[in-house]
Amino acid sequence: MLEVLGIDERTEAVYRLMLRRHDWGAAEIATELRYSEGEVRESLDRLSQLRLLRGSLRNAGSVRAVSPEVGLRLLLQEQESVLLREQQRLAEGQAAVMRLVDEYAGGPHRERHDVEYLLGIDSIQGRLEELAHRCERECLSFMPGGAQSAASLEASKPLDQDLMDRGVRVLTLYLDSVRNDQATLNYAQWLIERGGEVRTSPTLPLRMVMFDREVALLPVDPENTRKGAAVLRGPGVITALTALYEKFWDSAAPFETDRDREKNDAGLTPQEAELLRLLFQGNTDEIAARKLGIGLRTVRRTMSDLMSRLEARSRFEAGARAAQRGWLD
Repeated sequence: MLEVLGIDERTEAVYRLMLRRHDWGAAEIATELRYSEGEVRESLDRLSQLRLLRGSLRNAGSVRAVSPEVGLRLLLQEQESVLLREQQRLAEGQAAVMRLVDEYAGGPHRERHDVEYLLGIDSIQGRLEELAHRCERECLSFMPGGAQSAASLEASKPLDQDLMDRGVRVLTLYLDSVRNDQATLNYAQWLIERGGEVRTSPTLPLRMVMFDREVALLPVDPENTRKGAAVLRGPGVITALTALYEKFWDSAAPFETDRDREKNDAGLTPQEAELLRLLFQGNTDEIAARKLGIGLRTVRRTMSDLMSRLEARSRFEAGARAAQRGWLD
């Protein structure tokens, strides 16, 4: 219910209980909610970061929950401020890009750098179909976000079939997590049987489709693809995007391989190694789950297993031990 404010389900349960039981500590909360004391302390740390906990005036050294009327209203105001700043930053960025486009457009001896903005799923789909029909040699795509919906996969078939029928090389990169989704598995197999090439990677930078290494379509905001898409041309930006794609493609695993058995010298799967890196870099469980395309519970279960293997009692200690053992290299 409060995830939009950065409060996960467990942390919300701890907060609600503290509003009713002002004098309870971590041990009592853990017993009542059936969480481990370590999990409760993680939630208390998160509540402190969000300024939903304050020091108790009655009991020195203990904390109390700030009332929702005060604490949550402040969080909402902060979210609104962040949103307004992002909207302003996006508008300024779009204006700067358009000025650059105008500056370089029309010169007979200048290379052409185009940026075209698309709003609405219909305009994006129409432009995607047009670019696909013009494609002659190669179609490269990043497909982050985990398992794809059955409807989205089915809608992609006609375009992919047309490309492969015309001899276009189709390369697709998914997240490792899609290997657990039957619909995406079926679609990947369908692509491979018709000549497409499919690989998976623990993480991907953004959603992107590139045609003939000349034009690329990618979201205006990688965190929210509903905001629209941009069609980019020009040797500079396309060269950079091509190099990025090749880096991920070369390190990715062909779909036919068993990713779970593909472990490094430390005995970690690529997904486990990437999770350790993400959390060691300071990403929250929620951000790590989104980047890996897996559920929040899977992140926490995997991290718990890694902490056990490292014989660590906290994530900080786990990160230090993982670094000592070279697991983060």
